[in-house]
Amino acid sequence: MTFSIWGGNAVQITDKDKQLFKILCSAAWIDGEIQPEERQYLHQIAAQKNLTQDPDIRALLCEVVPMKPEACYQLLEEYIEDHTDAAEYQELLDAVSHMVYSDSQIETAEAKLLHRIQSLDPGQPQAHPLLNRVMKSIQKLYKGAIAEIESPDPSD
Repeated sequence: MTFSIWGGNAVQITDKDKQLFKILCSAAWIDGEIQPEERQYLHQIAAQKNLTQDPDIRALLCEVVPMKPEACYQLLEEYIEDHTDAAEYQELLDAVSHMVYSDSQIETAEAKLLHRIQSLDPGQPQAHPLLNRVMKSIQKLYKGAIAEIESPDPSD
């Protein structure tokens, strides 16, 4: 745990917040590029959690080096090992879901990530109802996008 002086006030920065933020960054990169909406969400979360002055977080926000999908899954598993209560799991699921939906496009890699989070739910050996609804929504969006791509353009 570290402390940051922001506007004259000491603000607590937890390792959990940094760890979750790193997961969000790697989730944004999981499809190979960060979309503008994902970038905006990352900056919003960094500000909200008072992480913008942390050197590690600043480097992530600069997007100098893309993160590989393997790093996302490793960070995810480490987070679940360290934070296994229902509230922390839900915070992770909510944050990653928001990241995934922020650009209104669900890539296959993002859907797989949400599925992996579901499989790591410490409180449920079976499927999480909220995540099932999320996954069904993703499938609908994906099918709709495929149908749009495959349908002939009427302007041709």
